[in-house]
Amino acid sequence: MHVLAGIFALAALLFSAGPAGAQEKVRVAWAGASPANSPIWVVQEKGFLKKQGLDAEVISITASPIALQAMLAGELDVIVTSVTTLVSSRLAGADIVMILGMVPTFVDHIITLPSITRVEHLKGKTGGVNRIGSTSDLGLRLALRKLGVDPEKEAKIITSGGNPERFAALSKGVVQFTIMPEPFVREAEKLGFKDFLDIGSLKIPFWWNAVLTRESIIKAKRPAVLKFARAMTEALHFLKTEKEASKQIFSKNLRITDPESLERAYRAYSVVFPEAPYPTPEGVKTMLDDLAPRNPKAAAADPKSFVDMSLVQQLEKEGFIKQLYRK
Repeated sequence: MHVLAGIFALAALLFSAGPAGAQEKVRVAWAGASPANSPIWVVQEKGFLKKQGLDAEVISITASPIALQAMLAGELDVIVTSVTTLVSSRLAGADIVMILGMVPTFVDHIITLPSITRVEHLKGKTGGVNRIGSTSDLGLRLALRKLGVDPEKEAKIITSGGNPERFAALSKGVVQFTIMPEPFVREAEKLGFKDFLDIGSLKIPFWWNAVLTRESIIKAKRPAVLKFARAMTEALHFLKTEKEASKQIFSKNLRITDPESLERAYRAYSVVFPEAPYPTPEGVKTMLDDLAPRNPKAAAADPKSFVDMSLVQQLEKEGFIKQLYRK
């Protein structure tokens, strides 16, 4: 935590030297090099936070649990992560709440060895995920169930690491299938693996990416949090309407230059980003339902208590979203 505090102290020093003295401060963290995080890349690249009058410290953190700990310790105002972090923390008693929904379903694909051509072929096989208990793990298990494969009894799921490690595990035959998003699906095909299924086609409600804060922060800093919501909503509009500029931002942050990979990544995400990012409870319920058999608190929880839709409602009421899309 001292390291994180040091990062923010340095950031504060750098920002204080700039012209933003009168602007409200907000501290933000995000985790994961995925196009799902492109709204936060856009707000930084295009200056949308400063445009809203925010003096923002935005940092990338290696894992969502670290970002969560930092927010609970008072070192962050907002984190951009998945519903997994929201549910686990709130069930443990934290006042964490989702204020914006960014990616409302799984956008990953099931990638397999070329020999797997039918759903039945997945039975008896081993799948690789980032780590057991992660969002990729849940996504793969939910997808298998939708396909009629019991991930606990008819397949085996193991921790394989990040995308490069999962490619290696497939190549060595340690796993026969895995889960990964565009633009890595394109990379998988180039390596000879099969794009078996777009999990997004199953339409499973799940907040793959969202904006979380604390109820206490909303009460104390609602104007600043609302400004952040405006900036992120404008970033969604940018991603949905500025194709080439968005692909350049993808390329810079993902360190991928292959035109086809970037095109496919843009196509996959631009359609799932919402115009009005309401944090609907349906995407929370999926997570709670999965936990319910093992966690009595999840079984008793009301999905509506995990979300605060008032900020997006305010943006709509004031005509901000309508103005963006000129409807």
